[in-house]
Amino acid sequence: MRNIIAVACLLISAGASQAMALFEAENYPEHYCMALNIYFESRGSNLADKAAVADVVLNRVKDSRYPNTVCEVVKQGKQKPSWKDPNKMVMVRNACQFSWYCDGKKDIPNDTDAWVEAQMTAWNMMEFEKFRGITEGATHYHATYVRPAWAKQLQLVGRIGAHIFYRWE
Repeated sequence: MRNIIAVACLLISAGASQAMALFEAENYPEHYCMALNIYFESRGSNLADKAAVADVVLNRVKDSRYPNTVCEVVKQGKQKPSWKDPNKMVMVRNACQFSWYCDGKKDIPNDTDAWVEAQMTAWNMMEFEKFRGITEGATHYHATYVRPAWAKQLQLVGRIGAHIFYRWE
């Protein structure tokens, strides 16, 4: 509990450069994975959209059809043997649950303000359940500018920000 309060105080009072160090993967791996997903999926969108993206990840963690941890959910995708080392498995490009994770680009946040906001949203969702349930149980979403085939098989929940949310029937 003492660590939670200390991190929360630092998030509120720290400058951007200090806040970036709070969610290094070594210190809070699950929070870090969540913050990365919020950053890459909803950077530039409103707070409700960021919370909704996080809510979907947490809904998947609770659903037996998906992995059991935030990091496993965020990193879920198809794998294949590496061409360099066939004994090592690598992600198949553009075949992940969250497209940013296997798009071939570096997964390093470069917008400091958006990264701090993603960290704060991740912390609030995971530690305090702030905005938890905003998607009414959604386990899927997509950007408003795409029309994935899988959307027809799920129940529409609604639109929040730049995303449309769905859940299993």
